[in-house]
Amino acid sequence: MSNFPKEFLWGGATAADQYEGAFNADGKSLSVSDILPLSGNGRKWALEHPLEAAKKDYGFYPARESVDGYNHWEEDLELFADMGFSVYRMSVSWPRIFPEYGMDEANESGLEFYDKVIDKARKLGMDIIMTIDHFDTPLWATKNFNGWVDRKMIAEYVKLAQTLFNRYKDKIKYWITFNEINALLNYPLFAGGIDISKCENSLQARYQAAHHQLVASAEVVKSGHKTNPKFKIGSMIAGVVNYPNTPYPLDALEAQETTRRSYFFPDIQARGYYPLYAKKFFEKNNIIIAAEAGDAEILKEGTVDFVSFSYYSSSNISTDTKIKNRKTAGNFSARSSHNDGGVVTWDSSNAVINPYLESSEWGWAIDPVGLRYLLNDLYDRYQKPLMVVENGLGERDEVTSDGKIHDTYRIKYMREHIEQMGLAIEDGIELLGYTTWGPIDIIANSTGEMSKRYGFIYVDRQDNGKGTNKRIKKDSFYWYKKVIESNGANLA
Repeated sequence: MSNFPKEFLWGGATAADQYEGAFNADGKSLSVSDILPLSGNGRKWALEHPLEAAKKDYGFYPARESVDGYNHWEEDLELFADMGFSVYRMSVSWPRIFPEYGMDEANESGLEFYDKVIDKARKLGMDIIMTIDHFDTPLWATKNFNGWVDRKMIAEYVKLAQTLFNRYKDKIKYWITFNEINALLNYPLFAGGIDISKCENSLQARYQAAHHQLVASAEVVKSGHKTNPKFKIGSMIAGVVNYPNTPYPLDALEAQETTRRSYFFPDIQARGYYPLYAKKFFEKNNIIIAAEAGDAEILKEGTVDFVSFSYYSSSNISTDTKIKNRKTAGNFSARSSHNDGGVVTWDSSNAVINPYLESSEWGWAIDPVGLRYLLNDLYDRYQKPLMVVENGLGERDEVTSDGKIHDTYRIKYMREHIEQMGLAIEDGIELLGYTTWGPIDIIANSTGEMSKRYGFIYVDRQDNGKGTNKRIKKDSFYWYKKVIESNGANLA
């Protein structure tokens, strides 16, 4: 017997900049992802100096080709439908729709591509969860005003969102304003189009950009509800459980403070105002948010309908300087498998290895119970419906001599996490849906690698871009199909 509601949404999630490729097709201009080389070729430096990196010729750019979803989308949607997806979470490429700054009208060729994808998905029985901005800031925004540090981005984003609302008001019900909005504090280029090397005070710049995104999100919630009152518009964070490493009270306080850096964003998006702890943090760090008259009212009036999040791993937080060399890795502290001058990270200096948990090859702690913990924590905090919109295991997959991929490790990971979702529903959590990351192999955001594979569908493409792009069903494909058919009852 299944614990999952009858109308539970089962599916998978992709992002335009990691899936589509076709970086210059049908009028698209460059995004910030398009100028990044592969990890090992200077990607970490480029993330921190994107305007200088854009002047270089790295030869190979993973996002520019990715897995060529722009030309394989129909085949891929049919594979998703074969698994039984009732929902597909996708995003649009912002520079495919508005390739230049200041455009009054959207690029029709770009919109026509998404028309085809959305119509085909719906024909195959899939609803769409649309992420309006999924780490795909146009490069023109970085060049013109250093991304979201400048308030001008609000108007540009609202224009994008309203274009999508008007076009798909009768076709899409679920919307997410920003992917992993809390990533702005860790990956300012991906999440905000910010060249952090150009910011005199990087912490001030991050939180000023955060204010602009939070106002923009609230504006879009308001305008979306006016466009179609049936719209359900949500927030989305990178969800990480932060355990204190020991019962030492300072470890517990450090874990609480680390968690607040993530919850800062949905606290405002779901409640409509800046929490006291954030105001005290700003005072302590001499951060002055340049807000305009009316911003507070916009935040209050534009609260989200649901809260969604990604979940891959948990962190173990310590204040003990003697053990801080025992590092862990996570969604915002992804180590490279190559020599790239260090890890891509921002504030993971307080995270250490959890001795009770196994880790993936990329150093991410595997913690299914943490998902149940996080679901309960978020629901207690906001009392709004939740969605798990990313969850999965990145590992190397081997194609056997008979052309199969026996990814039992992925099945084990997914089974244990789905079991914990079912227990969270028993706890009373209002959980709307689950979209895995990703249903098909795509390039990794942090490193640009293909070898860190998440999909139920293998793509014949290597880190260096070579391959046929042939799609192959993994063992996990057939397993997830059974899970969906049984509404989560059959996890064997």
